[in-house]
Amino acid sequence: MKIKQVFRITAVSAAIVAMGMATGCRPQTSGSQSVGDAASRVYVAPGEHDEFYNIVSGGFNGQISVVGLPSGRVLKIVPVFSAHPENGYGFSEESKPMLNTSHGYVPWDDLHHIAISTTNGEHDARWAFANGNNTPRIARLNLNTFETEEIIEIPNSAGNHSSPFITENTEYVIAGTRFSVPIGTDEDNDVSIDTYKKNFRGTVSFIKVGNQGDMSLAFQLVTPGVNFDLSRAGKGKSHGWFFFSTYNTEQAHTLLEVNASQRDKDFIMAVNWKKAEEYIKAGEGNLVKARYAHNKLDHNTHTASSTMMEEVLQLDPKLLKDIIYFIPCPKSPHGTDVDPTGEYIVGSGKLAALIPVFSFTKLMKAIEDKDFEGEYDGHPIIRYESALHGVVDKPGLGPLHTEFDGRGNAYTSMFVSSEIVKWDIETLEVLDRTPTFYSIGHLSIPGGPTAKPHGKYMVAYNKITKDRYLPTGPELAHSAQLFDISGDKMQLLLDFPTIGEPHYAEAFPATLIKDKQVKIYRIEDNNHPYVTKGAGNARVERDGNKVHVYMTSIRSHFAPDNIEGVKVGDDVYFHVTNLEQDWDVPHGFAIKGANTAEILIMPGATQTLKWTPDRPGIFPFYCTDFCSALHQEMSGYLRVSPANSTVALKSSLGE
Repeated sequence: MKIKQVFRITAVSAAIVAMGMATGCRPQTSGSQSVGDAASRVYVAPGEHDEFYNIVSGGFNGQISVVGLPSGRVLKIVPVFSAHPENGYGFSEESKPMLNTSHGYVPWDDLHHIAISTTNGEHDARWAFANGNNTPRIARLNLNTFETEEIIEIPNSAGNHSSPFITENTEYVIAGTRFSVPIGTDEDNDVSIDTYKKNFRGTVSFIKVGNQGDMSLAFQLVTPGVNFDLSRAGKGKSHGWFFFSTYNTEQAHTLLEVNASQRDKDFIMAVNWKKAEEYIKAGEGNLVKARYAHNKLDHNTHTASSTMMEEVLQLDPKLLKDIIYFIPCPKSPHGTDVDPTGEYIVGSGKLAALIPVFSFTKLMKAIEDKDFEGEYDGHPIIRYESALHGVVDKPGLGPLHTEFDGRGNAYTSMFVSSEIVKWDIETLEVLDRTPTFYSIGHLSIPGGPTAKPHGKYMVAYNKITKDRYLPTGPELAHSAQLFDISGDKMQLLLDFPTIGEPHYAEAFPATLIKDKQVKIYRIEDNNHPYVTKGAGNARVERDGNKVHVYMTSIRSHFAPDNIEGVKVGDDVYFHVTNLEQDWDVPHGFAIKGANTAEILIMPGATQTLKWTPDRPGIFPFYCTDFCSALHQEMSGYLRVSPANSTVALKSSLGE
């Protein structure tokens, strides 16, 4: 098949343009607007609230930031895959199991993308899902508590960049492996790297989401050995399908920048997941050995647990037909995006100078007519022209990611030419363009990937800042830019730095959840095994070389606040229960010499800090979270005696 459109620019040309952008070749500002007008439109007065919650990935910091829109204010950092000394996540005994994996305790990861739960294709904001890229994992956050409640490791995956993507009613969270690798037993996986084409395979994992959010790994599809990038589920008429961008269809294993760019095209992989479900109901598929961790937080005990799973159900679409089809797409597509109606599928080749838009209706007709141009590793390749709605011609350089405003318009980030392009989905006409500063990655419109976008704001997440903010040494903050997209022309309103390296964000109306926020945990519902529900029950107990401190905290003292009889080498467990039943009165706990972190205990909850003293002495402990006028006085002393000491274990308060 000969395709007339030019699918890509050369990597060298792209690099030259990118270097020009990065060294001060600033694009011309578009749109006329006074600074005062822009400031007034993002200003949120004291006592007033933002219109949208924006849930933002943190990239290499492994966390999520919660940002208000339109103000751009950071409201909270939620720990997900990385230990967080601010509140003891990953350090407290209760939270350590959240970071367990088949490789052991892994206290960090690279969090690239998030997804907000949906019903009928619209945000319902019950949960947020996030991906761990390095050690493949998917996390689920409860948006009533803004806590990570569940993490499931993904076996037979290497690099979980291509996730999390959700189906229309959050039936599944879906993840594709970034790197294809040998899959099977450890013995099967020990092969020469240069046997890539023979032995390497990809996987797409379907994680079932229950009514209460509980996740389980339902099944995996075994795919050709390609690299998967971003994806979207079908919606509306295309519900039941999934569309993955792929690259390295050459199946190269070294110098990928050159060797994975030999062909003119890669593919969008269309997956009929409803068909896969039919095969499972018919008893198809194989249970294979696969070791992976499933970690869950129990709010009744305020404690996480980790269960090691041992098998997974796999389907091979090469044998079970009608599941996977490939659609030719410009080289190295990053994003595959589906418009709010579910009819149009947008491909974004990172080195392309055009944007192809495919029609779901035409795709179904091509499959029905078997309008194929060949096979790729046993899977049909749809004829390009047969699935094509049309091409956005000359939109800019380096299309990356597309979102929608719900008014028939699409917005695509252009990495190489550092701009956002607005275009009409039906006519494919370019309607507007605006510069970003600089090298934009993802963009985010509240509700943009859903069936009901809120086409008022758009945030550009840029990779390079250069002169945007006060310099801070060799590393600069990443840039986020807020645009008004309510009119015909995009208008820049705000420029603000970000936390970590945001890759993607999703935003939704604050009204969905702001009145559902959990304010306290009822002390009477606390079933933690070491809970202390009143200062009168505070005590210390020895079990061999373990010392358990049953402690309470309330403004402004700990009970007990004097402890003696601890010995060098003892493992001391401070089980601290926060007796407060008032909103926004957490208490912290820290002790001198602890080589873990502090802990932060929410009202009504219990958390545990483990401490092993390595020398005799008097060790102060104190509250690390300001709680009252007498916060400084909220402290105590613990005496550590030599290992062979006969000092009796005792505790007191006010004596």
